[in-house]
Amino acid sequence: MFGPLSYSWAPYVKSSRTLYKWVKPVADWYANASGYRKYGFKYDDLLVEENPTVQRALTRLTEREKYDRAYRLKRASQASVLHAHIPKEQWTTPVEDNRYLKPHVTEVMKEEAERQMWDTVVVERK
Repeated sequence: MFGPLSYSWAPYVKSSRTLYKWVKPVADWYANASGYRKYGFKYDDLLVEENPTVQRALTRLTEREKYDRAYRLKRASQASVLHAHIPKEQWTTPVEDNRYLKPHVTEVMKEEAERQMWDTVVVERK
């Protein structure tokens, strides 16, 4: 599977209790060190919007999700202009950082794969 979500080791890591114990602290450290939560972003806000798959997935968001996403983007832009993070009480916590766009992107990718499969079907007459 290629695209904005690409391949992931997450299911394998989650299935192994020992590996999960080793990788989880590193993953948490990396998420905090990346700094996107200090601007109020969620992980899915960082997906490249110019990708056609992500564009189609964005149209499937509810009005509330669209508004919240636009608000986070504008707030982060303003903080970037001011060269400062947003106040600490407004940072995105790990609990709030859920994957709201991923289900829509995977659905679009499945639809594109199905469309590709049916577009290449050859009809033979006997």
